[in-house]
Amino acid sequence: MIKERKIHVASILVLFLAAGIAVSVKNDWVFRRAPKSPASPQDTIYRMLDAARTGNVASYLASYTGALQASLREAVRESTEKGFARYLQDSNSSLKGVAVSGPQQISEGVASVRVEYVYQDRNEAQNLRLEKLNGEWKIAGVDGAERVKTLVPYGTPVK
Repeated sequence: MIKERKIHVASILVLFLAAGIAVSVKNDWVFRRAPKSPASPQDTIYRMLDAARTGNVASYLASYTGALQASLREAVRESTEKGFARYLQDSNSSLKGVAVSGPQQISEGVASVRVEYVYQDRNEAQNLRLEKLNGEWKIAGVDGAERVKTLVPYGTPVK
């Protein structure tokens, strides 16, 4: 009887061990694959745009650094977080698309990226300056938006 009990307990332990290994592999807890490559300046811009679209103020502010982040935090304080989230969503509701260029390396840890925003009636382009801080790219400066002449407006039917 004791021998049967030991076999039964050992079988249960093996099953639990197998289930634990399967769950850990599925969730990438052990047996780590190659480390993820560091985020690019474009990833930061896309993360900022996603945060603006969804009204995620914390994530939006985390995309910025320096004086620009400080002025955005002040705007949040003045309008409340809920009001600022609504502003972000409203300002992005008319955005139809975005084109993010490859980064121009200015110096070690500083890059410039041109972003073109596509609206129903116009396109606007803007240069963003990003700095790499603690291994993470942050938006440190934004040039004024310039209107871009479009040959065919967004949504024009194809004939």
